[in-house]
Amino acid sequence: MNEQQELYDVTIIGGGPAGLYTAFYSGMREMKTKIIEAQDQLGGRMLLYPEKIVWDVGGVPPMRAEKLLEHIIQQGMTFEPTLVMGEQIVGMDRQEDGTFVLTAASGQLHHTRSVIMACGYGIRKLTKLEIEGADRYEVSNLYYTVQNLETFRGQRVLISGGGDSAVDWANELVKVAASVTVVHRRDTFGGLERNVTMMKESSADVRTLHAVSALHSADGESIGQVTIKHVETEEEIKLDVDAVIVNHGMKTDFGPIRDWGFDMGEWKANVSSKMETNIPGIFGAGDFVGHESKVGLIAGTFTDAIIALNSAKVYLEPEATPYAYVSSHNDRFKEKNKQLEVHS
Repeated sequence: MNEQQELYDVTIIGGGPAGLYTAFYSGMREMKTKIIEAQDQLGGRMLLYPEKIVWDVGGVPPMRAEKLLEHIIQQGMTFEPTLVMGEQIVGMDRQEDGTFVLTAASGQLHHTRSVIMACGYGIRKLTKLEIEGADRYEVSNLYYTVQNLETFRGQRVLISGGGDSAVDWANELVKVAASVTVVHRRDTFGGLERNVTMMKESSADVRTLHAVSALHSADGESIGQVTIKHVETEEEIKLDVDAVIVNHGMKTDFGPIRDWGFDMGEWKANVSSKMETNIPGIFGAGDFVGHESKVGLIAGTFTDAIIALNSAKVYLEPEATPYAYVSSHNDRFKEKNKQLEVHS
C-alpha cells in the first residue's frame, strides 16, 4: 500500500497555527495524523508578518511572529505527523465504509477516517494597490509585507491601510524610520484598541479619510513621491517618500471547498460548540470556522484545535474519553520528558 492509499485517523487540511496545534494534540491522543498544506511553507497567515511582536499568547513572553512560529511548528511536529506540502485539496468523497478520500489538484488521493479543516480563508492573495503601473515598483520600494525592519531604517515610510498589520507595522517602524505616515480611507482602524492608541500617541503622522491616488518617480525605477486624496473633499497632498507599504488585506479563495456542502458564509464555515461542521466526520478549527464563542486570536485558535480533535476522537471511538490527559499524566510524554531532563 503506497502512502496515498494508507488510511489515517485524521487528516488536517492546513498547516498554519490551527493545523499544527491540532496535529500536536492528535499525537497526544495517539491518532495517526496527516497534515496537508497547499503552500510550500508551514505557518499560514503568520508568514505575512514575521517582524510583528505577538503579545497575546498565554504564558509566552512577547516575541516576533517568526520566532513564535518556530515554536508552533516544532510543537506540531512532536509526534511526527505525516506532512504533505504544496498540495491543494480540491475534492472530497465519502466511501461506503464512512471513510473519506481527499483528492488533490495534482490527482493524488489521501484516505482518512476523519477530516479537520484548518485552511483559514483558503488560498491567500495579497490585495494589490489599484494604481496603474504600481507593480513596476515592487522590485524597488513598494512593499506588501514587512520582512525586515532594518530595510526601512532612516527612511520616510508611508503605510496605506488600517487593519491589524498596518497598525502593528506603524508601531514598529517609528522606532527605526526617519518618519512614518499612515494613510487610511476610513476614520477608524481595525487593529486592537491598545495598538491603535499607541500608534496615535507615537510620532506617526496619521491621515484618516485619505487614500493613495498616485505614485511619482523621478527615475522611473522607484517611488519618490505619493499623492494622497481626501475621500470626501478630494483635496490632494503630495508627500516625499523613500518607501511605500500597502496593507489592504487579502483576497481569499476557498475554491472547490465551497462545493463540498458546508454550511458557510462568505468567510467562515458554521460549526457547533464541538467544532463539528454539518458534514459528519469533518470538523473545523481556526480562521476557517465561526461560532458564537469564537475568539479571533492565535490563543483562540489553539482552543478550537483541541475541541475539534477531541470531537474527531470521539467520532471515531465513541467510548473514548472526551479529552486527553494533561501532559504531566500523559504516557506519551514519559520518554520525551526523560530526554528533556538529560539535555537540561
